[in-house]
Amino acid sequence: MTALPENPPPVLSEDDREAAVQRLREAYAEGHISHEEMDERLDRVLTAKTHGELAPALASLPLPAEQEADATVTIGAMSGRIKRGGAWRVPRTLKVESSMGRVHLDLSRAVIEHPVVDIELQLGTGRAKITVPHDADVDLNGVRAMWKDPHDKTGQPPRPGGPKIRISGTMGMGRLKVRRARR
Repeated sequence: MTALPENPPPVLSEDDREAAVQRLREAYAEGHISHEEMDERLDRVLTAKTHGELAPALASLPLPAEQEADATVTIGAMSGRIKRGGAWRVPRTLKVESSMGRVHLDLSRAVIEHPVVDIELQLGTGRAKITVPHDADVDLNGVRAMWKDPHDKTGQPPRPGGPKIRISGTMGMGRLKVRRARR
């Protein structure tokens, strides 16, 4: 007898599939994807059975206008660690608030569906490390540091076509280090 998983992945509804097809049509009409890419992604949407299988077909597409306003996520901790890594979905705007803890955001394998991602930091005494993808364009001009300036280790200019990561906010006694993912 085969045991079923305790939490099976949710089955994709026809409404979810139709919404995904509509997003593809809009992205194609607005010139975000080519005809060939539209066909490839449409095939993925029509054969997907779960939301996890659907996500790659919608990756890097702009959100519908009604969802764009809701694309802000705030994570925070008084002390301790804030850590995001692996294949996590990066919102359009990510607000990170930490009084005394450490922050590590690894975007190297994250699902980035927006051409521009804003990361707003409000840090007290802890350190922050942000790892960006190889093709990301990083803007640190909005960061205000009271103690040490941000340490930008991104090096050479990015390859064209990647997301723009804009980092802003204030840092107290901590330090921000931004680097590109290792190959």
